[in-house]
Amino acid sequence: MQIIKAGYIYQQGQFVADRAIAFDTTIKAVGEFEALRRRFPDATVRDHSKQIVIPGLINPHVHLEFCANKTKLRYGDFMSWLDSVIENREAIVNDSTPKVINKQLKKMRQSGTTTIGAISSLGLEMQSCVETKQKVVFFNELIGSAPAMVDALFQDFLGRLQSSQSKAGERFIPAMAIHSPYSVHPILLKRALKVAKEQSLPLSAHFLESAAEKEWLAQSTGGFAGFFAKFFNQSGAVNDADSFLDSFESPTLFTHCNYADKAQREKLKNHYITHCPVSNRLLGNKRLQIDDLDNLLLATDGLSSNNSLSLFDEMRMALMLHEDMELNALAHKLLEACTHNAGKALGLQTGEIKEGYAADLNILKPMECENVENMAVQVILHTKTVAQTFIDGEEV
Repeated sequence: MQIIKAGYIYQQGQFVADRAIAFDTTIKAVGEFEALRRRFPDATVRDHSKQIVIPGLINPHVHLEFCANKTKLRYGDFMSWLDSVIENREAIVNDSTPKVINKQLKKMRQSGTTTIGAISSLGLEMQSCVETKQKVVFFNELIGSAPAMVDALFQDFLGRLQSSQSKAGERFIPAMAIHSPYSVHPILLKRALKVAKEQSLPLSAHFLESAAEKEWLAQSTGGFAGFFAKFFNQSGAVNDADSFLDSFESPTLFTHCNYADKAQREKLKNHYITHCPVSNRLLGNKRLQIDDLDNLLLATDGLSSNNSLSLFDEMRMALMLHEDMELNALAHKLLEACTHNAGKALGLQTGEIKEGYAADLNILKPMECENVENMAVQVILHTKTVAQTFIDGEEV
């Protein structure tokens, strides 16, 4: 048993002064230090009374298979980027060795990320995700729009899903991702969602990331027309946006949603929206409106469309990008997106400093910040790496 005596803790969306946390693998109590000391007299005390403690950060959408990328892909326009992914995918994936992936996982821990949602197209990063100290929700991704390939694609997908399920543990949770409405045949979608429902698997999907996707799904025209004709000999969209969205009955993590209209955003209130501001900017997509979203998550996407997998870097970008929102309220919204909201979305007892939750905690480096109203902004602006991180009560 341990007790952390903190200057401030981030609890229920607020910074609370002079609190202590008693924990082993889970949080046993939160309260005044002397009271916890009397309750747990044999606990080891860690005095961080000049520091801030926040929950472990949760990155619910990251593509580790592209960890080797730096400058091989083209930015500024979504379709140009996508063409460059097709051209360079094999080389980047081959270069994304376990050593490269493990280095990025370590950097994520150093910047406070204790849980990730790994989107896996091939399963090549699975062992790294099994062995890492972080909690990993491993989203086996289904992709393929060719009718003739439906059976083969589904069997490959099931094989990867079953392989991940054979490695399931307390910190490795198998899950399912549907790539997008433009890239998954409706027969595949129906089969996959049936499996997800029967096995109660967490679900993730990309949705309306680009203007090109929106036009293709509505009219089978635009930038995707040339792309699908060139690479897949396909002349029309296999889904429309609304029928795809309506297929998901259980709460799902929908990533991007930049081009969702008012009616679609209303439907998305029953799900979660994962915002990736750096990726959106680099790929030339419009900014997501987040001021009215209570179901907001924040993620880095992969290094195919980012230069960092740090959620603090992502929060800093979001602070600057959403200039229409009041700064302090925005900062709190972003912290909640990376903690409480993401834990709830993934179905995990983490992301909060609360009795019964996992002892996933970050002790921040000392900073002189006594203005509680402005503390969320200062934490986001000035935290590059954290002082200490605990996952299930273990210092990592």
